[in-house]
Amino acid sequence: MTGLRLIAGLGNPGSKYEQTRHNIGAVYVAELAQRAGIRLVGDKAFKGRIGKGRFHGHDVLMLLPDTYMNLSGESVGAVQRFYKLTAAEILVAYDEVAFAPGEVRLKVGGGAGGHNGIRSVISSLGNDQGFVRLRIGVGHPGDKERMIGYLTSDRMPDAERRVVEDALRFDDQVWRYLLDGDQQKAMTLLHAPTGSPDGKGD
Repeated sequence: MTGLRLIAGLGNPGSKYEQTRHNIGAVYVAELAQRAGIRLVGDKAFKGRIGKGRFHGHDVLMLLPDTYMNLSGESVGAVQRFYKLTAAEILVAYDEVAFAPGEVRLKVGGGAGGHNGIRSVISSLGNDQGFVRLRIGVGHPGDKERMIGYLTSDRMPDAERRVVEDALRFDDQVWRYLLDGDQQKAMTLLHAPTGSPDGKGD
């Protein structure tokens, strides 16, 4: 089994985007790094802020690309090539409009699903789609014409942000499974109905 060695959170750089839905992946990974005591430092070669340290007993890199969302792969790909990582050793956290706020799901492989940041990452990895995705639900505006503003201009309401933050406080065992390379156990635990840790329901 292949464990994780790189955790990347996608977003747009600059203070104007900090509170937007499109930045929730970057916000989450920044919090993970702080929790793990991993200091993220800007690195021009990697086009992002990167740090290395121990997370649940494993050596891991954490990355926040400084590129705009649709160029995220320039950063992730640079780190992947330098550290000679396989796609399976990478997890990317990002916003998912197909899920309501408060829904967080793991997925391994698959296409970009209309997400420009994921499309860029896939391209940067030589079209290898085998990386792990942590999809953080932010909801849908109900109208495709409103999507850009909804993701990149509108500030996420406080109540909505609290729902998302609560959902991201999932059992640390999920991360332990991911770092060990047992993605299936991680998905079973994360996706289990509330009160049913074995994922079998009531």
